[in-house]
Amino acid sequence: MKFVSALILGAFASTASAFAPATPLNVAPTTRHYSSASQLQMVADDAKVCLVTGASRGLGASIALELGKAGQKVVVNYAGSEDKANEVVEAIKAAGGDAIAIQANCSDQDSIKAMFKTVIDEYGSCDVLVNNAGITADGLLMRMKPKQWQDVIDINLTCVFYTTQEFFKLASKKKLKEGAGRIINISSVVGQMGNEGQANYAAAKGGVIGLTMSNAREFPSRGVTVNCVCPGYIQTDMTDSLPDAVKDAVISKIPLKRMGKPEEVGGMVKFLAIDPAAAYITGHCFNVDGGMAIGA
Repeated sequence: MKFVSALILGAFASTASAFAPATPLNVAPTTRHYSSASQLQMVADDAKVCLVTGASRGLGASIALELGKAGQKVVVNYAGSEDKANEVVEAIKAAGGDAIAIQANCSDQDSIKAMFKTVIDEYGSCDVLVNNAGITADGLLMRMKPKQWQDVIDINLTCVFYTTQEFFKLASKKKLKEGAGRIINISSVVGQMGNEGQANYAAAKGGVIGLTMSNAREFPSRGVTVNCVCPGYIQTDMTDSLPDAVKDAVISKIPLKRMGKPEEVGGMVKFLAIDPAAAYITGHCFNVDGGMAIGA
């Protein structure tokens, strides 16, 4: 029972399972769908083009919508549900931004390249990258299958490597100036603290933190900042369905004695992505966890 409880609690401490669908690994690399960019005239000329991976639901959708509310041009990446992705696109447009949806398999480099090509074809640039896509495949280490390990590493970590490479290629072609691009990687408190039954997920999310700091040291010469957001337990429709005893156990671990809201994570990402005050911030992790990982 201890392990089962750890998995239940860990699932909602993790960004991926709480907010992103289990991303299928067999999506054709060049398969994509995008909505018309006919509302481009509705956004400001200086609006940023923001690509959010795994944005068809949950945390990714909340991040995409927060950027849309700020009048940005948002690329809603998805792997599975085209209908869900298009719902996010329409919500962004209704909020005053512009958006397109593009299907891509985040664990496949060719699919990532094709996605960025579509972004450039539609918007001519990509100014902000939010690496949010993720999955979980929990299990005790001694029982974990190689596929459980590899799938989580591929989506949660290798995907960040692929998308960051493509993004930086574009940024390096821009005129050298402050603010040429911003990268925000979504990690997790699990990547900082570990969690029983989530060795693969903790390793991947810890790797994202290390990658963030390394890239923040490599990219300043081209005006690119790189930061990381680590969510804790965030309230979703999934957490709402948990038994009261489980929710009480979750909340007891949080100094602020409540779960976070998706828009609180989205707000932090929006700040790092487009706020002028974030121009001098790079290489850091920002926890949105109610104080859960204090000292980690």
